[in-house]
Amino acid sequence: MNPPRFYSPFPLAVGARVALAEGVARHAGRVLRLGVGDALTLFDGKGGEYACRLDSCGRDAVVAEVLAWRGIERESPLGVTLAQALQAGEKMDLTVQKAVELGVGRIVPLLTRRGVVRLEGERAKKRVGRWRAVAASACEQCGRNRVPEIAELEELPRWLGRPPANVKPMRLMLDPDASLALDALPRPGTAAGVELLVGAEGGLDAEETELARRAGFVAVRLGPRVLRTETAGLAALAAIQCLWGDFRAGAEHA
Repeated sequence: MNPPRFYSPFPLAVGARVALAEGVARHAGRVLRLGVGDALTLFDGKGGEYACRLDSCGRDAVVAEVLAWRGIERESPLGVTLAQALQAGEKMDLTVQKAVELGVGRIVPLLTRRGVVRLEGERAKKRVGRWRAVAASACEQCGRNRVPEIAELEELPRWLGRPPANVKPMRLMLDPDASLALDALPRPGTAAGVELLVGAEGGLDAEETELARRAGFVAVRLGPRVLRTETAGLAALAAIQCLWGDFRAGAEHA
């Protein structure tokens, strides 16, 4: 059985002793019932992972000793950004979790006109913090050692108005009425990657769609059925990994 994996927000180095974050310490001690001498794996999101063992388990702190670094990566060779319109309830948590498992490199939460949820100020900051915690937890589960970036929540037009982070990424937006399918597109360059725009429950309105088109987004469909927003983005990510990413036989990890 493999040792349990935990994300450490603190820098790690071989030979160091590091106190586990409060939530991690609670889970390790109370849920998994780990004790002094037990093995665990830590990663700090900067690449690779560290073999560790519990050095002390006190009431106030749980401390691990870092024994060795392993240069293990499980990143897709294709960088994918998911620009996802804000979803209702816990759907956004689920989307973040599953998108991380599917290898997404960055998630941009967006406010769109047809979205049923509006967040701003402190509520928005707290929700983004929650999504970042969800992303780190998903990395613990799926074996990734680099935590995808979760950007700040912002309005769609503002995000579209900025140039993309990468040079000429393939920019795609989901539209059930589009005539173009994913497999009709040329393979994107791995350096440029893909940006995938997914609307809210009611999709993007006509003005938002036109703004996205002007920003270089191409409308694509995922088969003949209309998918819910929480299904559409994840289905598209899986298809993208099958076509161009690390779901392909022989694909190399980054």
